Amino acid sequence: MASVEMLMPKMGESIIEGTILTWLKKEGDTIEQDESVLEVATDKVDTEVPATHGGILKKILAKEGDVVAVGAPIAIIETAGDSKPASTESIKENSPVKEELISVTPANTATILSQPEISDETPAEDGRFYSPLVKSIAKEEGIAFPELSRIPGTGKEGRVTKQDMLEYLKVRSSSPVVQSQVTSKVPSISEPKVQASISASDEIIEMDRMRKMIAQRMIESRRISAHVTSFVEADMTNIVLWRDKNKEAYRAKYGEGITYTPFFIDAVARAIRDFPMINISVDGDRIIKKKDINVGMAVALPSGNLIVPIIKNADQLNLVGISKKVNDLANRARNNKLTADDLAGGTYTVSNVGSFGNVMGTPIIPQPQVAILAIGAIVKKPAVVETPTGDVIAIRHKMFLSHSYDHRVVDGSLGGMFVRRVADYLEAFDLNTTL
Repeated sequence: MASVEMLMPKMGESIIEGTILTWLKKEGDTIEQDESVLEVATDKVDTEVPATHGGILKKILAKEGDVVAVGAPIAIIETAGDSKPASTESIKENSPVKEELISVTPANTATILSQPEISDETPAEDGRFYSPLVKSIAKEEGIAFPELSRIPGTGKEGRVTKQDMLEYLKVRSSSPVVQSQVTSKVPSISEPKVQASISASDEIIEMDRMRKMIAQRMIESRRISAHVTSFVEADMTNIVLWRDKNKEAYRAKYGEGITYTPFFIDAVARAIRDFPMINISVDGDRIIKKKDINVGMAVALPSGNLIVPIIKNADQLNLVGISKKVNDLANRARNNKLTADDLAGGTYTVSNVGSFGNVMGTPIIPQPQVAILAIGAIVKKPAVVETPTGDVIAIRHKMFLSHSYDHRVVDGSLGGMFVRRVADYLEAFDLNTTL
């Protein structure tokens, strides 16, 4: 028998740690390779993690609720093999790594009370590493950097862990000394300006983790970006007629349906190639022009929350390829099967508000992107149509496009021309397109 360590896997390009939600197996259970053994939450998605080897789950190293860095050991699996089992010494050697990467309860949180104040001149960096999760907690709780820098960390080299933050927040909320020290704290951006009024008949519903994350990011985006919206009406008649004619043949050939979303994403990807300065992000005073065209599509979940999986390199796919990606991502999103990589790397986003019967909307830009397109409902309308023999009034399938963009870097001319180009591509769809 041989013992191998199961490590926290990399779950996306920007993911450096995850929180253990639930162990699906217990110590002593027999597991198969690629069988799901635990659920992990990141700042992007909750996902199941499969076993890297088959065998017996000998020891669980990370408890539920622990925050573990990518690459850190989370379990030991005993496999059928000829190599020697992992020795006690090798596990001991790994324990400092585990102590660095897995949160533990601090014993000296209260010592913060006696530490001296740090002046406003304190530099923005104090030499300590702060993970994105710790920074997010500090931001949500209104903990400014001078206060954050005084929190004792139990990680390696004084690193502040999630558990350190939670323990400190308990002391902070209950101690009058701490309260007096933080009277000038910056309010949380999710904190209401006016206290809500609650009556005996009202029902109080706690936000789940995803809803809290959405709320935080939406308010952040409104604070960061100068939102402006341009509107265009597009004639979708050709696309409606083509889909009505071909949807059954498409289902027979590919075993799935085709929605309107692939047509929208195809038109957006083509318009981005024409106007590449819409495919950018902002980093301080720098503009980052993205080479890849990765289009996100907002998907409504059964819980009522929204999630945005990404179609990578959408401009390199044909209509059928985009349709297959759309169906796959939408199905996995609704069944909680997305991975963190499915949500990473987006450069532009499309939101189909028409699926809810809305004719238009003014969506909020997902940071760090600079634009998002809302697709309204397709509605039959009388319209003036030019013909070789003169103008006529005809029934056409019309739809509004609402383009929200960041006016810091996208002027009205670019934002307006881009959405007009998307409409042009939709209107010019060829009725003779083959499957």
